[in-house]
Amino acid sequence: MSESTLTEQQIVVIGGSSGMGLATAHAAAAAGAAVTIASSSKERLNTALAGLPDGCDGVVTDLHSEDDVIALFEHVGELDHLVFTAGDAAPPGRLQDTPLAAARALFDVRLWGAITAVKYAAPRIRPGGSIALTSGTIGVRPAPGRALAAASATAVEGLVRGLAVELAPIRVNAIRSGTVRTPMWDGIPEPQRTELFATLAQRTLTGTIGEPEQIAAAHLHLMQNSFVTGTILTVDGGLLLA
Repeated sequence: MSESTLTEQQIVVIGGSSGMGLATAHAAAAAGAAVTIASSSKERLNTALAGLPDGCDGVVTDLHSEDDVIALFEHVGELDHLVFTAGDAAPPGRLQDTPLAAARALFDVRLWGAITAVKYAAPRIRPGGSIALTSGTIGVRPAPGRALAAASATAVEGLVRGLAVELAPIRVNAIRSGTVRTPMWDGIPEPQRTELFATLAQRTLTGTIGEPEQIAAAHLHLMQNSFVTGTILTVDGGLLLA
């Protein structure tokens, strides 16, 4: 596999209509790949496709539906790389105050959605291909009220290591991201969001928060470097060392 191009490779980005996933779709398309993005929102999907290069494809996919995931990969056919960045916003809250149904729902997309996607993508991945999931630094450095989010992130990382062994020679990795400027933060009013980002940036060694394009660059590295598997690649500005 080339270390510099993704020409003629088929890449599926689940969660590809915004944020880190959309940035990854743009980067992969710029590197010559044929890209299919999947999102639960038809509106976001159409908006994303309008900004992507001609030839990119999109499929509305509800990750709660096994049939939708099956249909996605039947539509795509053979592929080279799967990138999974999908995830619902996980509001903070103490476990004691969280109904169990709501606690279980926090795992539906980030963990079970990833499991479902891998189950149906793996048989279609061509030799030399890879899978990349998404975790987060919250799993290593949890905060009060974030125990469930931490559990979800660490579960994904354990899944990655197990799948790297189980699916070899398909490569399986994850990006462990720190704070990244994505639309997931848009629910916070702009003045408070700016202040929050400044506070979070001060906690890193780089003095910054992440940009989606930096996560995309990490994803392209994992696709192109055929000697990396079972790895959790931390992209956090040095947060975990600060």
